[in-house]
Amino acid sequence: MTASTVTRRRHPAVLFALLVVALVAVGGVYSLVSSGGRATADTRPYTAQDVTAGDRLFKANCSTCHGQQAEGTSAGPSLVGVGAAAVDFQVGTGRMPLAGPAVQAKRNSHVAFSDEQIRQMGAYVDSLGPGPGIPDEKYASGIGGDVARGGEIYRVNCAMCHNFAGSGGALTRGKFAPPLHDIEGKHIYEAMLTGPQSMPVFDDANLDPEAKRDVIAFLHELDQNNSYGGHGLGNLGPVADGFFLWLLAVPLMIGAAVWLGRKAA
Repeated sequence: MTASTVTRRRHPAVLFALLVVALVAVGGVYSLVSSGGRATADTRPYTAQDVTAGDRLFKANCSTCHGQQAEGTSAGPSLVGVGAAAVDFQVGTGRMPLAGPAVQAKRNSHVAFSDEQIRQMGAYVDSLGPGPGIPDEKYASGIGGDVARGGEIYRVNCAMCHNFAGSGGALTRGKFAPPLHDIEGKHIYEAMLTGPQSMPVFDDANLDPEAKRDVIAFLHELDQNNSYGGHGLGNLGPVADGFFLWLLAVPLMIGAAVWLGRKAA
């Protein structure tokens, strides 16, 4: 019996099984490569009690807008699959619960919940569907990051909206890119990971954890820098500078010229 005869008699199920095994192997290799071979978030150390407590907190404070099962309503989007990182960012920065109807949620120094309560709500939302977890402090702190490289990444990906100095800027339809001064590194990482409001998502496939750490290090370095060129005028760029010149500097120069002309006469 020849080898070709054996091949022709092979059961079709064998080829299907081989195809399934190959697809699983390719998927596993892709997941490993795309994550850089490491976990970028915590191992979700949530207990059943955390999820239950988070469920109660969610239903008491969030379900009016997001639905009893976080399925979303006309007043708020579905939270299934957003992960604990989105909850930690939105609630931890005081953006949620939303104070009132608005085009965009604003950062608020008043945070309505404790860290433990935020963690429990994150556990509940995380249990509804897979999503980004709380980032590893190793990367989220920005400690050890390359400030120069972080500045390059920031200028390429972020400065067009958040301004070269992290002062924020206006977007379309009443939305805005918020200023990035004095923000906890964890929340900066979570914003890149989840893409809140109009911000695009910078997941670990396009900005790896080291790159995110470098950006955080750069922004924290900006917080430490003093302006050595006089008043910064909000670091808003040529618009603010031009406004200052037309409103104050030009009238002063014209007034000085008139005064000197009259004095000479």
